[in-house]
Amino acid sequence: MARTRKVTVSTDAHGHTAGWAPTELEPPGSPAPDPTAAAFFDIDNTMMQGASIYWFARGLAARKYFTTGDLARFAWQQLRFRLLATEHAGDMRHAREAALAFVEGWRVDDVERLTEEIFDELMAPRIWAGTRKLALRHLDDGMRVWLVSAAPVEIGRVIAARLGLTGAIGTVAEIVDGVYTGRLVGDLMHGPAKAEAVAQLAAVEGLALSRCVAYSDSANDLPMLSTVGRAVAVNPDGVLLRTARERGWEVRDFRTGRRAARIAVPSTAAAGLLAGAVSAGVALHRRRRLR
Repeated sequence: MARTRKVTVSTDAHGHTAGWAPTELEPPGSPAPDPTAAAFFDIDNTMMQGASIYWFARGLAARKYFTTGDLARFAWQQLRFRLLATEHAGDMRHAREAALAFVEGWRVDDVERLTEEIFDELMAPRIWAGTRKLALRHLDDGMRVWLVSAAPVEIGRVIAARLGLTGAIGTVAEIVDGVYTGRLVGDLMHGPAKAEAVAQLAAVEGLALSRCVAYSDSANDLPMLSTVGRAVAVNPDGVLLRTARERGWEVRDFRTGRRAARIAVPSTAAAGLLAGAVSAGVALHRRRRLR
């Protein structure tokens, strides 16, 4: 895969900034495109079991960037934030700061290379087969299929490419000379920001939102789900499941029985804290190498 930064950054009339990156993959024999329809898939617990940033951290731990004990503490932070439902403004501010720390000083091509390796090792086996089939069905119908994630858009693009999808919408991190500066362009791609980004992409690409469909597991994505003509709850949390039933939305659950009950759905705030912990481990690893 060519590791070149090809991210479109758009700012709407309200000052909301979004970014998306196509994978530039077009399978041979693909059907004639439907120019006004697209499907949007959340990643964590929708397309993939667990949080992509957690599996990225696992891959870094295996490469000795930090210890497995650190990883266990990160996992506990995820669970604690989910159980205490602490995803409020203060936690999102912490998540934003953590996201900044995560990418600061990294070269874009290194992040993409590591993402490719770790996807093949740890993420690919955790892709929900049912969700991927839904995405491929949309592709077969000539629709574009985008992932939508709080992760840096370059990471989302790599995952989309590995899955054979159109591209990814994600958090835009500032890059200077191929290196992440640690500053964001716009906001963390979370909650209402996802809906705004989908609307911006639709305006640029000529999509009719009424003909688009969105998939998510989390009530945090209700703004995005409410923006499109058709919403589907996939492996939904309790709030989203109740909302889907009230609104008559389709529900798909690829978990079963006890397995569904015990799978932790990590919050974006927890993922942000995890990203900060990852960056701390990376910094420690670098210091050790410099000694």
